[in-house]
Amino acid sequence: MKFIIKTENKKARTGVVKTLHGSFKTPLWVPVATLATVRALDSLEMRKLKAEALLANTYHLHLRPGDEVIRKLGGLHKFMNWNRPIITDSGGFQAFSLGLGKEHNINKLGTIFPQNKKA
Repeated sequence: MKFIIKTENKKARTGVVKTLHGSFKTPLWVPVATLATVRALDSLEMRKLKAEALLANTYHLHLRPGDEVIRKLGGLHKFMNWNRPIITDSGGFQAFSLGLGKEHNINKLGTIFPQNKKA
């Protein structure tokens, strides 16, 4: 992966991110495909809309369908039927807020979650 700055001033810059699956210009509006799909739109429709990249959520995909399923099906690009760039987030927020942090009753800011009290 490579990032090339095209224009730059004191407040902003534009550029191009080059990946093995293509390039996209920045800044970029990226459709969110949390579970490897954009709700109500398939990959053909995303191509028709000229989406340059999609964003998938690592933690949600880890939970369902799981790393091994995606690997057996040929990787995330094949699983999503998407031959353009895919951006993935770390999943850190979800892993903490839905996983370990919740198990220990602590949110991402270190605040204790309110206990569920039955009336």
